[in-house]
Amino acid sequence: MTTLLQETLIAGDVIEVRTTAAHDDVLTVLVLLATDDFVILDPCDDSTPFVVQRDELVEYRKFDAS
Repeated sequence: MTTLLQETLIAGDVIEVRTTAAHDDVLTVLVLLATDDFVILDPCDDSTPFVVQRDELVEYRKFDAS
């Protein structure tokens, strides 16, 4: 999974993020809110959405509907 430097996240984006650095486990999440510093992510599995710092999202894959 990689991201481009120019790529931006906006509310409504669906991304895959690694759950741990040591494993290849990924979690698909919906971006609820994205600011310059923080991102609120919803795993859409009836668990509570969580907040991560933008710089913690060094590796993710953004789904492109086109």
